[in-house]
Amino acid sequence: MKYIKMSLNPLVFYEFLNEKNINFFTGVPDSLLKEFNNVILEKTNSKNHFITSNEGSSIGLASGYYLSTNQIPLVYLQNSGIGNTINPLMSLASDEVYSIPMLIIVGWRGEPGISDEPQHISQGKCMINLIESLNIPYEIMPKNDEDMRITLNKTLKSLSINKKPHIILVSKNTFSIYKSSIIIENNNEIYRKDAINLLVKYFNNDIILSTTGKISRELMECFKDNNKSDDNLFLNVGAMGHVSMISLGVALQTDKRVVCIDGDGSVIMHMGNLTSVGTSNLSNIIHIVLNNGMHESVGIQPTVAFNISLSKIADSCGYKFNKSITTYDELNNILNKITSDNILGPIFIEIIINNKTNYNSELSRPEQHPRDRKEKFMKFIKL
Repeated sequence: MKYIKMSLNPLVFYEFLNEKNINFFTGVPDSLLKEFNNVILEKTNSKNHFITSNEGSSIGLASGYYLSTNQIPLVYLQNSGIGNTINPLMSLASDEVYSIPMLIIVGWRGEPGISDEPQHISQGKCMINLIESLNIPYEIMPKNDEDMRITLNKTLKSLSINKKPHIILVSKNTFSIYKSSIIIENNNEIYRKDAINLLVKYFNNDIILSTTGKISRELMECFKDNNKSDDNLFLNVGAMGHVSMISLGVALQTDKRVVCIDGDGSVIMHMGNLTSVGTSNLSNIIHIVLNNGMHESVGIQPTVAFNISLSKIADSCGYKFNKSITTYDELNNILNKITSDNILGPIFIEIIINNKTNYNSELSRPEQHPRDRKEKFMKFIKL
């Protein structure tokens, strides 16, 4: 018998949810949920779909929706964001507190037996135990439409009876590809890797920390392409939104220049960190945000970063020097000014970039284990 690989049609799943009167969606996009996320983005109006700053905020938003409508909301997230949800899940939505039902769809990165990165494996292997410790019922999403309906009906019954959150875990390759008609692109002059190459030119001998996703992978490649040692790099492969505070922790303990390369989704996720960095009065920290207005690593999901002024927010948070940059020449000039004039921080630079890449090659992943990279990085700080 020939084996037929099954996958779940994300549009069928979305339509079945609508049939069951689940039509309010909120969350933080995930690569494993990309096809479903794209269906939501295409099919749902802006009043009923909110991409929030972080996963805990999604639980709060979903709670408000339920309280005002008595209808079940759907929250989506990657399992790495579970930590952000625990406080509102346990102290707000729990059946021992306000008893707020909601359907939570979780991309299961690092599922045991499936190859993944160390940061995902660490989280993925404890998912079931973690969910059970929270006393939240859960299912694992089937990979076909018929069994999906059975699972969802079971989940809806649980939501109706127990009046508490219910989780559905989604494994890798559960959803089939959905060809969305939505195209989100901009014509900004600066491409991310070009910006990173320029940052490497000016700061290659400094302490550099970079945020989750493609920024870290491109930074690593730029060092490799230029035959430079990358012992001074800390790749924040997990803990999205926390790289600025890791950078602050380093900068407090060294006189060396510390350069934090952040992303718009990351900085928005924990924007309160700007108040800590900005008011630190540290002269040796430079906070750079590469802003493409998207969670680009997980599909076509936008952030609100083009609708706000990150540089003005940074200014109000106490950063001594702030710039928002849109051209390559302007970026080169400002980096030259910062380094040659020895401008003191905290410094905040927002670089508005294109949301496309100007290369076709597949980005490499770190070959060394994070523990080994950590040891080299710590030695560099002490040099």
